[in-house]
Amino acid sequence: MSVVLSRAAIALVAALSTSPALSQAKPSPWFPVPADAIFETGDTWTAGGKRYRLYGVQSCLRGTSFTNAKGVKRDCGEASLAMLVSLVRDLRPMCYAAASVDYGRTVLVFCFATMEQGNNKGSRVDLGTALISIGYAFASVTLVSRPVYSPYLIAETQAKNTKSGLWAFPDMPDPNAIILENYKSPKPAGPAPAAASSARDKKPQ
Repeated sequence: MSVVLSRAAIALVAALSTSPALSQAKPSPWFPVPADAIFETGDTWTAGGKRYRLYGVQSCLRGTSFTNAKGVKRDCGEASLAMLVSLVRDLRPMCYAAASVDYGRTVLVFCFATMEQGNNKGSRVDLGTALISIGYAFASVTLVSRPVYSPYLIAETQAKNTKSGLWAFPDMPDPNAIILENYKSPKPAGPAPAAASSARDKKPQ
């Protein structure tokens, strides 16, 4: 399934959900992130025996670090994870399965929330865009350095230019650069774990 088709499907579902007759005829394909979800990284969680990953989003890698404003080393992956947990709890997004990879073991999702207060009350927020635009996640790229989902690259560029979130720290470890470097480096015992992580974001078929 192409990204264009995925977005069209999401728009169609959103439109159809406003029709009482149709919503009664079919169960909604949208689902929440459950309260008992286990967050593995800043872009992935598990729930009900399944793994869910935000499509086109790459969090900072756990085990890599940056130096914060107080001169203290912080785990970059943990910072990404904490922000994902915070946004999910505050926004309570609903998600839609775009595709699955890894032989169905990982479900790629788009998640959206409706703002309930403030100047943007009633508007819809894409969780992936939110994470990337505030600088706590990145636009995932393919193994040939192309963005998996182009709108996310635009959000990342804006965050980088304004030094938002993790971009404010000069030694912030770019996860895409690390993944690509590990993939290109020869390894004695099969593909690197980081390369496998990047492969999860390949465009759904």
